[in-house]
Amino acid sequence: MKGRVLLIVHDVYQDDNEFPLGVGYLASALRRENVDVRIYCQDVFHYPDYHLRDLLEASSFDLIGLGFLAARYRRTVEPLCEVINKCKKDAWLVLGGHGASPIPEYVLRKSQADVVAIGESEDTIVDLVECKVSRGNLADVKGIAYWKDGEIAVNERRPPIMSLDAIPFPAWELFPIEIYTSCCLYPGQEKTERSLAMISSRGCINRCSFCYRMEKGIRVRSVEDVVEEMKCLNSSYGVSYYSLQDELFVLNKKRLFEFEDALQREKLKIKFSCDARVDMFDLEMAECLKRMGCKKVNVGFESMSQRVLDEMCKRTTVEENIRFAEIAKETGLNMGLNVIWGNPCDTEESLRAIVEFVRKYNTYGEVRTIRPVTPYPGSPLYYDAIQNGLLEGPDDFFNRLKNSDLLTVNFTDIPQDRFYELLFEANRELIKDHFEHTTRDMTEAKRLIDSFHDLYFLKRYEFSGARHYEKK
Repeated sequence: MKGRVLLIVHDVYQDDNEFPLGVGYLASALRRENVDVRIYCQDVFHYPDYHLRDLLEASSFDLIGLGFLAARYRRTVEPLCEVINKCKKDAWLVLGGHGASPIPEYVLRKSQADVVAIGESEDTIVDLVECKVSRGNLADVKGIAYWKDGEIAVNERRPPIMSLDAIPFPAWELFPIEIYTSCCLYPGQEKTERSLAMISSRGCINRCSFCYRMEKGIRVRSVEDVVEEMKCLNSSYGVSYYSLQDELFVLNKKRLFEFEDALQREKLKIKFSCDARVDMFDLEMAECLKRMGCKKVNVGFESMSQRVLDEMCKRTTVEENIRFAEIAKETGLNMGLNVIWGNPCDTEESLRAIVEFVRKYNTYGEVRTIRPVTPYPGSPLYYDAIQNGLLEGPDDFFNRLKNSDLLTVNFTDIPQDRFYELLFEANRELIKDHFEHTTRDMTEAKRLIDSFHDLYFLKRYEFSGARHYEKK
């Protein structure tokens, strides 16, 4: 099969950019079918939109692919779509990812894209290229929404890929990989070490109310396949630190011990970060992670109110939160203490409990601050907001979503002005605490505090959060 595809990695307005795994997998799936693929890394090079216009006017493609998260839609994706639609010639503009998948009809109408790929798209994008170059019928392509005779048609969903080992490794060679492996500095990583993002599984065992996932359940790669990818990254690009992007890497004890055994057999010494749940963790697992080279375990503690945890369908307890934090502290594991506030049932007291928890167990690998919960399209919380009259639909959502550190919907009984006063006080306290325990650079602390103040009270929306990875 022949064809030309341009895959765009849109700008996220920072210089510490993690490797775009989704685009990497799409590229490798296309190249396996002999498709000519070009990657446009606006995230790394911060190209202005007219740069893309010039490229499209000088080139011809069959497909132009652009994936995104909802938080980037208005500021970044809509302007890019406008440029692409004016200059795409005969190409199909295909949108996808978590931002487009739950609301494909809305995205098609607003963006005037040709197709939305819904859910995982390694197979879908191959079928789309074949359909385009052979002048086939889009009605035969599973997992898409598209324009048909001036109306939007939504085809049958494509089943998720069950054998993840069958997907080729990301096409790293098409990317400015020297930049991606050297622009992030994770907790426990030396400045001379190279790092890259990868995954060992897809999905999660849970469905929290604030989370939108494209597929149900969890699917895992074989341990051998994951270790082989680590070896490839190490030998080809000098990577020794792996940012494991699984929603849930620490799935069970058996799999964790299999990873440790495989690393020992291959004599592969690594560092890595990963994600875990508080109810699937014990001292033996923590010690195993330490032996394997884990430098940070990212955890969704979310709240220290049992009522709030139950309301968000977290299926964990406050006691489990504390037990996890105590185990991690005992074994010296750096923790990513992820918390959110402004959920249904949240109060001033529940916010104070979060602040006290973070201060007690903070390992200071990065600045930890508290964000209000956001009901992203596709999440149960989004549909609850619509049902309860707090949100009218996707257009209302995007009109309200100015910044992910701001309220989109107030699910509490706390007036909005008071809500921001409380949140500012909490984050000011956490920022001061962080810098007092690390660099003692109170000038940087003041800059961050002022940024939150200006965002909350002056609505200076350009602030993009305090938790960026440290740049080398």
